[in-house]
Amino acid sequence: MKQVKIRDFHQARWNEPIIMELSVEGERGVLLPEMEDEIAKELGQIELGDIKRKSELKLPEINQPRLVRHYSRVTQEMMGSDNTLGISQGTCTLKYNPKVQEHTALDRRIADVHPLQDESVMQGILEIYYRTDFMMQQLAGMDKFSFLPTGGGQAIYVNAQIVKKYHEDMGHEGKDEIVTTLHSHPVDAAASSTLGYKIITLMPDPETGLPNWDEYMAALSEKTAAIFITNPEDTGIFNDRIDEFVKAAHEVGAVCVYDQANANALIGVSRAGDAGFDLMHFNLHKTFSAPHGSDGPGCGAIGCREKFIKYLPKPTVEEKDGIYYLDYDRELSVGYVKMFMGNAMAVLKAYMWCRSLGIDGLRQAAVISVLNNQYMTNQILKKVPGTKLYFDDGRRRMEQTRLSFEGLMEETGCGIVDVNHRLVDYGISELWMSHHPFTVPEPFTPEPCESYNKDDIDYYVEVLRRIAEECREDPEMVKASPHKAARHAPQAIPETSSREDFEKLATTWRAYVKRFEV
Repeated sequence: MKQVKIRDFHQARWNEPIIMELSVEGERGVLLPEMEDEIAKELGQIELGDIKRKSELKLPEINQPRLVRHYSRVTQEMMGSDNTLGISQGTCTLKYNPKVQEHTALDRRIADVHPLQDESVMQGILEIYYRTDFMMQQLAGMDKFSFLPTGGGQAIYVNAQIVKKYHEDMGHEGKDEIVTTLHSHPVDAAASSTLGYKIITLMPDPETGLPNWDEYMAALSEKTAAIFITNPEDTGIFNDRIDEFVKAAHEVGAVCVYDQANANALIGVSRAGDAGFDLMHFNLHKTFSAPHGSDGPGCGAIGCREKFIKYLPKPTVEEKDGIYYLDYDRELSVGYVKMFMGNAMAVLKAYMWCRSLGIDGLRQAAVISVLNNQYMTNQILKKVPGTKLYFDDGRRRMEQTRLSFEGLMEETGCGIVDVNHRLVDYGISELWMSHHPFTVPEPFTPEPCESYNKDDIDYYVEVLRRIAEECREDPEMVKASPHKAARHAPQAIPETSSREDFEKLATTWRAYVKRFEV
């Protein structure tokens, strides 16, 4: 058996100031040439009038070498898919995104397009929207897509708006309940709740992890406005009776909404429309290789069946006689959900990814994603002591698996939080644990997706095995980690982190100056 060799890792740690703090009055990174006399004479005196700024633009004044050093140091303190194994976060954040997509998106011919330009000079990007819409229809079994929502949470909210608008339009009274499951994404319940819906949450069966059929049928009634279901659920378990769930909901007049933000296991394999769903969404910044980019820009792509098209947010991208245009004339639309056209670059990257792989490649990516996860899950359970699989009734997981370090915590006092801190010392990003509430104790949910090969997975499992071993041999060292990373050890940080301590939080330079009197 091939021996796995662990790479030595030590991250740079800089006490780097904010760039505004590096500003020195009079310094410049680039010196712009003075206007030539002939040009000045030709142009004459230009009067800017009301468009002239009333105050100076407050940008940092810094020379080029210092600027390069600053951003080089900042990047050295970061971890991402370019320098770490992204199995910890997988499709959600850290699958590989081809660099050609980034280069294309940054091309001036797309990056400098302004949404207020006339449609006649935006035909290229409008065609991309239109063609991506068509591809998503084929992959989802839907009749129309909108790319206006900027993430999955907003997509769910907009779908809930469409549900509400549809029932109002149809004159359906008393439909004020939404049925979802505990292992569906929490936003399925939260977004619907903000619109005034009563939420009925189905608990998982302790054996299968899936909602109980009898409890589901009891939850359905004439009051049910919609069901919101994630499948596979966040545990990685696929509900193979999903078409029956949909049929039962339709029988009471409910709309069926599929949360398919992460479709990595199913693209080219199964479709929401074939299961009978009315509404759904993909996260283009997950499955379709348009990366999160530090929590954005994302795109929650909403798909719907024919009868729901009229409710989609405006504008939609349409085509007539080879000319693409934005349709704002939508009387029954839920309205505007985002200025302009959403995140155009996310749509462009998704389009490129789909075109480069083709339908056979997309299906292969899904198959490899599931295969990788099956192998990784088996290896972790076999080689990493203290791990456990809940809902272990023989059912295979899909693109991810909700595992548990419950045994490790009981044996050593080290749990998933400690393992996460120590992972960083090996140059690996922290594991995604679980959405709340934690139905699995000490949970962790890695996802190898299609981006990683067997060697990558073996390396990852070996790191987890070594950390589990360290927990037994030197638990205090593990609890004091990370030791080799840019971030501080947890004991140096108060229980309330700076992200949560609003007394210490400043999101802009102006707020920083005001708060800390710099």
